[in-house]
Amino acid sequence: MERTLMIIKPDAVRDGHIGDILQRVEKEGFQIRAMRMLRLEQSEAEDFYGVHREKPFFESLVKYMISGKIIVAALFRENAVEYWRKVIGNTNPEKSEEGTIRKLFGKSIESNAVHGSDSLTNGQKETDFFFEPFEYLT
Repeated sequence: MERTLMIIKPDAVRDGHIGDILQRVEKEGFQIRAMRMLRLEQSEAEDFYGVHREKPFFESLVKYMISGKIIVAALFRENAVEYWRKVIGNTNPEKSEEGTIRKLFGKSIESNAVHGSDSLTNGQKETDFFFEPFEYLT
């Protein structure tokens, strides 16, 4: 069974979409094995998004991700990474397919409601960033 990280981003938390997104997670057959609400510190956001450090959007991404509370969750299921990416849609909500989470709740490329790991390796790395192995409930 694979795992992937879901982040419900500050815009979706502020706009009251937590319940809708979690309901969709369960409807799509994911097991939520660890979850918490938190507010990232700047250094944490910089570490988590470090792969984008040299990109022009890095500073605005960090600023956005520390702007409010987020929900992080470790999602488990067969083919979790690829399937979650399909469920959430394109990074740009305007280009997302109808019915995807980002099409429903995203506002822009940056304020796109949710994060999903982009590879199996990153799914493990990103979930381990937020959770210790003993926190993964079965």
